[in-house]
Amino acid sequence: MNLTLKTKILLLTILPLVAITLTLTWITQRQAQDLSERQVAIFEETVMDNKRRALEDYVNLAMTSIQPILAELDGGSMARSRVEYEVKSIIESMTFGPDGYFFAYDQKGTNLVHPALNDLIGTRMLDYRDRNGQPVIQDLLAIANHGGGFYRYSWHKPSANEVKNKLGYVVLIPELNWMLGTGLYIDDIESEILALEQRLDSNISQTFLVASLLLAITLALVIVIVVLINVHATAQADERLRELAHRSVEFQVVQRRVFARELHDGVNQILVSAKLRLNLAFKQWPSDTARDHLESGIDMLNQSIQEVRRVSHNLRPVMLDDLGLEAAMHALLDNLASSGDIEVKRHIRLPDTRLPDAIEMTVYRLIQEGITNVQKHADASRFQLDVRPFANRIEVEMQDNGRGFTPSDSLDGIGMMNMRERLELLGGKLTVRSWAHKGTQIIAVLYLNPEPVLRQHPAPPVPAEGEPEK
Repeated sequence: MNLTLKTKILLLTILPLVAITLTLTWITQRQAQDLSERQVAIFEETVMDNKRRALEDYVNLAMTSIQPILAELDGGSMARSRVEYEVKSIIESMTFGPDGYFFAYDQKGTNLVHPALNDLIGTRMLDYRDRNGQPVIQDLLAIANHGGGFYRYSWHKPSANEVKNKLGYVVLIPELNWMLGTGLYIDDIESEILALEQRLDSNISQTFLVASLLLAITLALVIVIVVLINVHATAQADERLRELAHRSVEFQVVQRRVFARELHDGVNQILVSAKLRLNLAFKQWPSDTARDHLESGIDMLNQSIQEVRRVSHNLRPVMLDDLGLEAAMHALLDNLASSGDIEVKRHIRLPDTRLPDAIEMTVYRLIQEGITNVQKHADASRFQLDVRPFANRIEVEMQDNGRGFTPSDSLDGIGMMNMRERLELLGGKLTVRSWAHKGTQIIAVLYLNPEPVLRQHPAPPVPAEGEPEK
């Protein structure tokens, strides 16, 4: 795929901007994502730290509450069974919040106290595993026997009547060799963390959308500015090119007129003089052979004169300079009428002042081409020419009653193409209408001040000219 220079410049302008913006957006998004993850982790750690402190306080409070009873056991004033009963009663009565309670187990994993689930009392739970496969009671006993600590597991939540994640804290009651513990359900913390993550993700997505929108707006502005600059520069370049083409046409017209004049007034005059001298020699020379040579020379000179006249006329008809456009058009029409086969009608009006050379030459060549086409192809019996002046343009209309043609026949032929190119070169317009067996109508419009029109009708390259196009 071949890209124009303008497209390459536009891509070189936009692609680095897009790459930089996308890179910055990606880096910013990654940093925002990392920051949100750190914020969630900090929030979770802070909340869990508060939960741990609360659990330690609850267990310390429970141990303080049962300490007087345990002192009775150490003093021997109360039987162990009585002490165990009193301790169980105190632990069972201590609750906090909707789901806060204490529990106790012996070293065999038998539940001794469980206010929320009375059916578990007396049940050996050493082999119990939660939904994650953790041996909960075994782990809690191990933690308690090693000085106490925290433990995460899943357990039945009474208020929700379903299994939820829980953070427990256990210690050992040395006097009874029991494990005492409590816990806080952390499903509410998980919900808060999930909500926080969703809010942060939403903020990141909004930031990304805003950045993408700003990128789109920036790209649109860059594209608009670049396109406007290119359009303006292109318009200026095209205008300069059309001015150059117009000046080139005028220069060619001037050069051809000079060349035609040189041929007519220089070479042609010399050849005519040579012919006169040869005529004199022919009259005075007595030899028959010399006469033959002189006759051949005279014929060659006549051919040279005719050739020079033909070239001169093709480059620029001298009649245009000597008599003007109107007389030159009448001469063309008189030639057509002199053939005797075609009836010629004419209605020619021109401005009082001479037209620009380029326009006069174009009008002459258009009529010459139209007459040639009628003579060669139309098989017409009538030809009409109308030339009408207006304030800012000249209209030339040619019409015949010949065989006509369809658009696929001759509209794209060399003659029509040359007529169209001549007009477009000066910002003019050509309209061709043809009807089979009913004739052809050609209307050409040439603007007297072609500059405004040239801005709307780009000029093609200047065609080379030689003999009249057929």
